[in-house]
Amino acid sequence: MDIKNAQKIVDDWINEHGVRYFNELTNMAQLTEEVGEVARIIARRYGEQSEKETDKDKDLGEELADVLFVVLCLANQTGVDLQKAFDKGMDKKAKRDHDRHHNNQKLR
Repeated sequence: MDIKNAQKIVDDWINEHGVRYFNELTNMAQLTEEVGEVARIIARRYGEQSEKETDKDKDLGEELADVLFVVLCLANQTGVDLQKAFDKGMDKKAKRDHDRHHNNQKLR
């Protein structure tokens, strides 16, 4: 599935089940909350913090999908073609970072 299609799926879901989009500030707060949940899993499962029993059943994939959902909502409600923006960003990174990363001794 491409990003443009994902944006449409989210928009269809919002219109069918969600009544309307939350406003942009509410969605920004929601995004921050979802990213925090991802950070908690990463810090405890892959970092140095110990993982609580209540966190062991948390699914990183589901939490990342929650982040993606809110990002797609924000893109939809602000008129951003995320596929176009993503493609442009990847092109920029490929041109700007190719040699930089290959020449980075820290990555060897």
